Amino acid sequence: MDDKTPNRKASATDFLSPPSDDVSTWSMEQDEILEADTATTATDVSRSRDTSYATSETTETTIDANDERQTDLMKMSRKEIDEGYYPPLDGAKDQNNDRNGWSRGGIRFAPLRVPLVRRLQTLAVLFHCTSIVFFPALFFFLCAMPLLWPLVIPYLIHLSISTAASDGNLKYRSEHLRSLPMWRLFAGYFSIKLHKTHELPADRKYIFGYHPHGIISHGAWAAFTTNVLGFGEKFPGITNTLVTLESNFRIPMYRDWLLAMGLRSVSKESIWNLLARGGSDGQGTGRAVTIVIGGARESLEAEPGTLRLILKARKGFVKMALRTGADLVPVLAFGENALYDQLSPRTHPMVHKFQMFCLKVFKFTLPALHGRGVLNYDIGLMPYRRPVNVVVGRPIPVKKSATPDQAEIDRIHGLYVAELQRIWEAYKDDFARDREAELEIIG
Repeated sequence: MDDKTPNRKASATDFLSPPSDDVSTWSMEQDEILEADTATTATDVSRSRDTSYATSETTETTIDANDERQTDLMKMSRKEIDEGYYPPLDGAKDQNNDRNGWSRGGIRFAPLRVPLVRRLQTLAVLFHCTSIVFFPALFFFLCAMPLLWPLVIPYLIHLSISTAASDGNLKYRSEHLRSLPMWRLFAGYFSIKLHKTHELPADRKYIFGYHPHGIISHGAWAAFTTNVLGFGEKFPGITNTLVTLESNFRIPMYRDWLLAMGLRSVSKESIWNLLARGGSDGQGTGRAVTIVIGGARESLEAEPGTLRLILKARKGFVKMALRTGADLVPVLAFGENALYDQLSPRTHPMVHKFQMFCLKVFKFTLPALHGRGVLNYDIGLMPYRRPVNVVVGRPIPVKKSATPDQAEIDRIHGLYVAELQRIWEAYKDDFARDREAELEIIG
């Protein structure tokens, strides 16, 4: 844990030893800080000097013993408090300056004079948001050149049979691409800040659970796909891999971009291979994967001022943690849901039904979203310039089990949910001041 003196109290389930097997009845029970009574009984002033001296000597011995016991109890309580608290954090700065623009026809436009760095930040975000269209478009453009056909055909065959996205091998990962100056501009656009709250020993393996999904999970990309937020410095010895949909690795050229940026498939086979191979001992030690637990369905719940997580029935990641012996690390991204506006499923049920149909058939959905534009603040598909604070919580120790039973899965899942609630309670007043509702676990 960090050396900073914590000043926040977590109001969630006890992290180490829940008092009941029923996760719904778990509650945090912190021991009270005991103070030994060192008061002494007044002596009779009429007693002799010798008797008074003997009484004083006995009283001093009692006080010394009580002080020693009190110190031990205070040390124990301090350790318990450290385990139940989160340290204070400095939030990311708000980069939005839409008040400086000019308005016409109800649309606010960016001022003509904008610092060059802000223009470059916008281009970096624009490239990332359109890369899923840019790379396949580039591929089809190259296909229009007959001279390249001898290369295109073998590439398509390789694309159809390649297992690079799920074999657990990180040989295509490029630290150079992950450290490009473009990503610092990307993170500065919002801005995005990665916060460390506890130490993560490099002799373990980890599954990071990222919440919420948001629309595109910009915070997860900046924190766990690029190197510009200092993940390697904050958690030395840990190689983290962000996982995404298997279908993304079937898109020509975009697939190669994702592999080079270090992403891998979110399939069970892929996660197993990542955590069971490689690392410092060839068995996954020092490796980690980041899973956006809520998935595409949670993206439909992304609204500014709210935090609804699809998590109640999501227990597959817990089972995988038990099978691989990976500790679970909850991650809460304050501000991720504020980067876009979209039609609410509660106020537009027909739109929501269509979105769920797309999710069922195509395994992805289409949020009815809008954000800002490149040159205006009100119309477009660019995310808003709003801060995102990615808080990495305390690791939940998991003991490896080849065949975990449902009771153990439920117990670990309950601890995980409680830790997320603890992070929310610790930082909601700092990073979610404009919230309209509290954290809600659904689905």
